[in-house]
Amino acid sequence: MDPVKLHFDFRDIFRAPRLALSGKKIWTFMVGNFLGYSGYFLFTYIALFSSGISIIQSWERFGLYPLVNVFNLPWFSLLIYFAGVLCAFIMLSLSCAAVSRITYKQLKGNDFYSSADAWNYIKKHWHPVVFTLIALSLIIAFFVLMAGAFALLGKIPFIGEFLFAIPYPLYFLGALFTLYSFVVIVVASIYIPIIVGSYEEDTMGTVFQSYVITWSQPWRIIAYHLILLPIFSIATAIFYGFFQLSFEFVNSVFGWVIGDKLNHIVDAAVSIVCPPLYAYGSVAGLSGTEWLSSGILAFFFFLLMLAVIGYSLSILSVGETLMFIIFKMKSDDDNILARKDEEELEEEENEDVPLDKLQEDDSSQEDNALEESTSDSE
Repeated sequence: MDPVKLHFDFRDIFRAPRLALSGKKIWTFMVGNFLGYSGYFLFTYIALFSSGISIIQSWERFGLYPLVNVFNLPWFSLLIYFAGVLCAFIMLSLSCAAVSRITYKQLKGNDFYSSADAWNYIKKHWHPVVFTLIALSLIIAFFVLMAGAFALLGKIPFIGEFLFAIPYPLYFLGALFTLYSFVVIVVASIYIPIIVGSYEEDTMGTVFQSYVITWSQPWRIIAYHLILLPIFSIATAIFYGFFQLSFEFVNSVFGWVIGDKLNHIVDAAVSIVCPPLYAYGSVAGLSGTEWLSSGILAFFFFLLMLAVIGYSLSILSVGETLMFIIFKMKSDDDNILARKDEEELEEEENEDVPLDKLQEDDSSQEDNALEESTSDSE
């Protein structure tokens, strides 16, 4: 199929809610968010347990969403807790890269590129998603350490004054670049998964693209987000509204037939998934089978909540992918949708292999026939 025709300007951002409304994109975020949440949940409860709080006490206080006061944790528990935060952040970034890959393929005209294909791609390219921010942080750390080293040299009697005054322009430029790098980190935290998913860059390439985007497209980054964020809010509210109406419709029909027992089961399930809305005590008055039913129902409610979150994140990921495509076209006159990506090149190579083998087989048969005819003549 032919690539999708884009305007390569702000008008393309309005496509984000429609392109994001895709089962495989939402499912990709659901899987990634569930894995990230599971890691965060596990590490957080281990951190609470290691700090002297029992699992039962932690569940009664936090439930499914443990948000702890890190200042009350000992240092070893704090390390465990931040390991969970890091796990959630990495899975969110990898999911964003996978959805960006699906969007990129869709815009190229490949509507059959699946979530499994995207995750297989991420398995090969997860390194820049994880290590680019670390590389940017090391760049800033290098300049800070160099500044500290030259500051120490400035304490040398007599010579130190000149070591500060003469290379001062270099110090100033280094400080300016360091401050600029802090801005790059903010921009890169948004676009790293997009660059990896749609532009197939490695870690150093992603670092370079982050600096280029920040330098060449600052006003477009701001202006396009002023368009995307309201669209994101409105589309998410509409999507959630349809889920809420469906929820109320099912409860009304079945509640009219079953009665108060269903309401108690539903309330108990909602109290587990959305504790601010209902008290946990509503589970206590249920029978054994009703409690089990509410637990199963809570699991499905949790998946529906992940779907709403998945769609909202999908809008952001699709919107950022469209922005990056526009940025490359504006800054480098590079339509990345028109070029062949690595998977297309691999497919072409695989298609050429049987033909090459066939030619080799034909040539070998001709050589054998020639040798046989030569031996017969002798």
